[in-house]
Amino acid sequence: MQIETYGQQMDVTPALRSYVETRFERLGRRIDHDCEIRVQLALEKPNHKAIATVNLSGRTLHSDATGQDMYAAIDLLVDKLDRQLVKHKEKLTGGRRGDGLAKSGALE
Repeated sequence: MQIETYGQQMDVTPALRSYVETRFERLGRRIDHDCEIRVQLALEKPNHKAIATVNLSGRTLHSDATGQDMYAAIDLLVDKLDRQLVKHKEKLTGGRRGDGLAKSGALE
């Protein structure tokens, strides 16, 4: 998993960069293979904005979040991307687990 963090008209401090990397490690358990993540941090007064693009094989996920401070925006962004990855994996596996009996016709 490659994470590229950059700022739009602002400098990304080493503390922000390491925070982004530690929070995005949580998404690593949802991703089976290598992917590229681009995180853009911006200041839109009075809010802070974080935007991410996740390039998977055959799919691109995009999300953004705003918060009172940059750390809150990053937390919201990771939560949104986590939900998107769960939904993406459910589509790939054919739905939720445990639905095999109802779909196979065993209940008819």
